[in-house]
Amino acid sequence: MSHRQETAVSGMTTGLAQLDDTVTWKAKHLFKFRILKVRFTEMNRPHSFTTEMQDGDFRSMKHEHYFKQVENGTLLIDLLQYELPYSVFGALIGSLYLNNYLKKLLEHRNGFIRLYSESDKWKFVLE
Repeated sequence: MSHRQETAVSGMTTGLAQLDDTVTWKAKHLFKFRILKVRFTEMNRPHSFTTEMQDGDFRSMKHEHYFKQVENGTLLIDLLQYELPYSVFGALIGSLYLNNYLKKLLEHRNGFIRLYSESDKWKFVLE
């Protein structure tokens, strides 16, 4: 996610995550740097894992990742649930802008996951 200057700044920053690991991300979104700390709350390797926000701009955030082997590869299913602060105003921002923004962000990230997983590039991530 270099186009967002995203970096892991604390917690688990290399290797494979384990249950209850945390990672804090710093990235530029919507014109400013934002911090998001998540914890791996469910782990069913290699089928799924879930992260939940511990600290960040959302009121709450839960991101479920599911991997299903199919005939020609692996199907990745992302379920992202979030609540914004600011009541009605937050819901309006979500429906008018943020839902689409987050969808595009996940599609972009998943493209890189696919690129790395379908080539030998994944080896460099785990070194």
